[in-house]
Amino acid sequence: MAPLFGWWQRETHRGTPVIVKMENPNWSIAEIEGEEDEEELVTRDGSFSSRSRKKNAKQITWVLLLKAHRAAGCLTGLASAMVSLGSAVKRRVRSGRSDADPALVPRGENQVVRSRIYGCIKAFLVLSMLLLFFEVAYYFNLWRLGMGGVHVLMDQVHEGWQRLRAEYIAPPLQFLSDACTVMFLIQTMDRVLLCLGCLWIKLKGIKPVAKALEKDPESGSDYPMVLVQIPMCNEREVYQQSIAACCNLDWPKSNFLVQVLDDSDDPTTQTLIREEVEKWQKNGARIVYRHRVIREGYKAGNLKSAMSCSYVKDYEFVAIFDADFQPMPDFLKRTVPHFKGNDEVGLVQARWSFVNKDENLLTRLQNINLCFHFEVEQQVNSIFINFFGFNGTAGVWRRKALEESGGWMERTTVEDMDIAVRAHLHGWKFVFLNDVECQCELPESYEAYRKQQHRWHSGPMQLFRLCLPDIIKSKVYIYNSPSIF
Repeated sequence: MAPLFGWWQRETHRGTPVIVKMENPNWSIAEIEGEEDEEELVTRDGSFSSRSRKKNAKQITWVLLLKAHRAAGCLTGLASAMVSLGSAVKRRVRSGRSDADPALVPRGENQVVRSRIYGCIKAFLVLSMLLLFFEVAYYFNLWRLGMGGVHVLMDQVHEGWQRLRAEYIAPPLQFLSDACTVMFLIQTMDRVLLCLGCLWIKLKGIKPVAKALEKDPESGSDYPMVLVQIPMCNEREVYQQSIAACCNLDWPKSNFLVQVLDDSDDPTTQTLIREEVEKWQKNGARIVYRHRVIREGYKAGNLKSAMSCSYVKDYEFVAIFDADFQPMPDFLKRTVPHFKGNDEVGLVQARWSFVNKDENLLTRLQNINLCFHFEVEQQVNSIFINFFGFNGTAGVWRRKALEESGGWMERTTVEDMDIAVRAHLHGWKFVFLNDVECQCELPESYEAYRKQQHRWHSGPMQLFRLCLPDIIKSKVYIYNSPSIF
């Protein structure tokens, strides 16, 4: 239908029409060509006409407006991010002290000293911020806006600060920077050597070879006695899977015993785990339930208490599985034979596999990190120097190696690393099996991942301080000592 009125078709503007395209917050300008474009915009003497100047002014106006819109969008996004960050910090502050919580302090560490260290760190951060503001103020000459004598005094203070910084602060910082550079180069060289060693193992097809068990499994004459330990604490979600997996191990029933070491403080969880153990006992499995009245030493104290039982001396090997691990039925048949004929082997460690590695980005990143740890670090160290850190689970220990190394100690939160270092210093060798896997789960939330990493990283420095004298006095070969550090 034809329009009844054509008032909008009349020319209501002067200059060149433009089309403005807004694309969050990108923009572009397109000019519409018209009859006026045929006019000459530049005179013969080279000067621009007034019409050209009007068009350029309009374009500049639009550009400025669009830039202002883009800047406003950036400021809005920045403000939103700052508000979100402030809310997160506020929630963390309300939830408690987290890493500074006294409940998370490693055993044997003085809480007063720990509080003083945190206080020094906070004071250093406050001082650093004040010095940063002082430098910014000097750079923009902010104190020159005040009274006449203020800037003279501040200039003198800044000159004194520069002399102090150049003579006393810069040299230690430069030394620390050089030390960090050297440590980075050493770490890089270590990683390169590990990768080359892994490549050599792949090309040559090197892997540990075990002697076969030749006797009849029904009689169990060639199957050594194995004690299977499952330490747990309030593991209400996964206790059934771990107990079932350990009771279904393909090993003569008379030659292995399952110890469920329950440290749960929840009565309901204790009852559920005890009932699960009783159910498997009725099915013919050799399994016992053990609960400590005095819960000291966390996992190390739990394992130490279990090893004090009188019947433990009847078992030659000890297999350890955390509550969230489910070994395959042939786990013992693929690990225990590596001890046969190798009296120097004290530990056989299997690698972990993760059932939820593709759950989200966090689990995928953890899978990449841990795969490098198992396939490169532990496998190479096992093949070339027979030493690596015990992972705390999915491993089989020779009971004699545990006893000669001093047994489990509650002095650190990394009891697995502690026992591994002490066993290595006593001359025991370790074997890592990259082709034997034990299934487990990765932390799927950041909070669970943070707690796990806190447990893994809070004790190594304390352990280094405790074990350094023994490492220096030990009789291990000189090329094995750096691997301990």
